[in-house]
Amino acid sequence: MRVGVPVAPATTVLVVLRRRISAASMLSTKSSMPRDPAGAAAAFTTIKEVVSVEKEIKKSKFIAIAGPISSEQSAQLFLSQVRDPRATHNCWAYKVGDQHRSSDDGEPSGTAGKPMLSAICSSGLDRVMVVVIRYFGGIKLGTGGLVRAYGGVTSDCLKTAPTCLVKSKVQMGVEVTFDLIGLLYNQLQSCQAEDIKEDYDTGKDGTTMVSFKVDFDQVDKLEDAIKSNCRRDLVFYKST
Repeated sequence: MRVGVPVAPATTVLVVLRRRISAASMLSTKSSMPRDPAGAAAAFTTIKEVVSVEKEIKKSKFIAIAGPISSEQSAQLFLSQVRDPRATHNCWAYKVGDQHRSSDDGEPSGTAGKPMLSAICSSGLDRVMVVVIRYFGGIKLGTGGLVRAYGGVTSDCLKTAPTCLVKSKVQMGVEVTFDLIGLLYNQLQSCQAEDIKEDYDTGKDGTTMVSFKVDFDQVDKLEDAIKSNCRRDLVFYKST
């Protein structure tokens, strides 16, 4: 627990809480990222773990909980894990590539979900969801007050979250003779290739198909390095 940045005069002290709610289950593996139906970029920044921020505004308690997600299905799972059925409202918003949705959950239209989504988009983060739980304290905030409250607590929550750059993986393969395997592995190691496998059932004596995954921005570098060092006419197979 720690004290965060100062809040507006109408609010009390901002308290930041960190808690882990199966963050790994919310974010799929990197190998599933490239060019998916959501339109996510080949590289994007998301949050590493679930974080939360609590504010009290005119006696209403607002708890914002942000977590990494990978799809609409994982967003629904995240919502089911963190929402409080005893609360007055469980408003939410998420962004996955070009897909984005939000909900006011009973608050006046456009006063909760929309400012929350705007805060997510302004943060530059992707594949993230924020749920804001409100416990009504008896004093109405008005339309403008609600927009500031929901947008502000969402923004503050995302600012506390540790982030990471996620790169898509490209599945590649190259057919090489046995004498080139050692040299090939050296290049694969230098480019931090993953899931390296060998298939000797190529129908050619002394030849194996080596398959692997590599970050999208390492593909050209890896091809050039292998061709330059092997000095053979090699054919690379690629898929996402």
